[in-house]
Amino acid sequence: MADLATIANLVAPFFGLILLGFVIGRWQRLPEAGLVWLQFFLIYVALPPLFYRLIADKPVTELANGRFILATTLSTFLVFMLSLAVGLRATRGDLPQAVMQGVAGSYSNIGYMGPPLLLAALGPGASAPLVLIFVFDSLLLFSIIPFLMALAGVEKKSPLDTARQVAWQVATHPFNVATLLGILASATHFELPSVLDKMTLWLAQAAAPCALFLLGVTVALRPMKTLPAEVPVLVAIKLVLHPLLIWVLLSAIGNFPDIWIFTGVIMAALPPALNIFMISTQYRVGIDRASACILIGTVVSMVSLTGFLWLVKTGRMAADLFP
Repeated sequence: MADLATIANLVAPFFGLILLGFVIGRWQRLPEAGLVWLQFFLIYVALPPLFYRLIADKPVTELANGRFILATTLSTFLVFMLSLAVGLRATRGDLPQAVMQGVAGSYSNIGYMGPPLLLAALGPGASAPLVLIFVFDSLLLFSIIPFLMALAGVEKKSPLDTARQVAWQVATHPFNVATLLGILASATHFELPSVLDKMTLWLAQAAAPCALFLLGVTVALRPMKTLPAEVPVLVAIKLVLHPLLIWVLLSAIGNFPDIWIFTGVIMAALPPALNIFMISTQYRVGIDRASACILIGTVVSMVSLTGFLWLVKTGRMAADLFP
């Protein structure tokens, strides 16, 4: 019980900040437009320094792990396709709606919740696999989504224009730019001047609490009107099947450090990302379903994520399923 209490104390502040945002969002009912600046601060100001600092002091050779990238990205792709199939069945072939459900069943809160939780739970050794999962999961999903939306006719663009848009979005995304700068800093052993080092440290430390608070407020301002029948299935895929699939694939490929395998499992066990809501708002598709998936997924993950962390921290989950 002591181990479980320790894990609960580790996870509780993260969900506590989400709950705080939710309660204040329901209580104050401030205009939703005010969240735009906080979103901008997170995406363009606070989170890029966090990813830069996670990677800048890592040897480049530690990041060149194609087998790990293959296993984790393939896992995300497989659960995306399964969730997409669930969405197509639930919506009777409505592809735009199903795409949102595919994202809900596969895209973890790897940007906002992943870094602070994984570093607190597993230590600095988790930072390299954490960054790899974030970069390549994001590359995968933010390439698939515009393509499928163009295929469904939501975006009136030619395949070439869609490809150009995807390439531009990937190349200029602040997280990817920060990651690239971190890799260059690692390769050249570059160190930031003390002033910039202190500023990026403060910004990185501000990212997690602001992001979790924003998640709570966003859910509060988008109350769930009904529970779509497919949401429990999508939540089970996201919170249970996804981490188990990554565990199996990493074990099958083999020869990874234990902390890399556990990082993959915990990253996959994180609740659905707030980005799902932002994407659904951008395309004006499935907003209510996105809100339901985020709310239910976050609540259920309080138990499921704690359970996976307990299995990892107590040694009850072997790092290698096929020793």
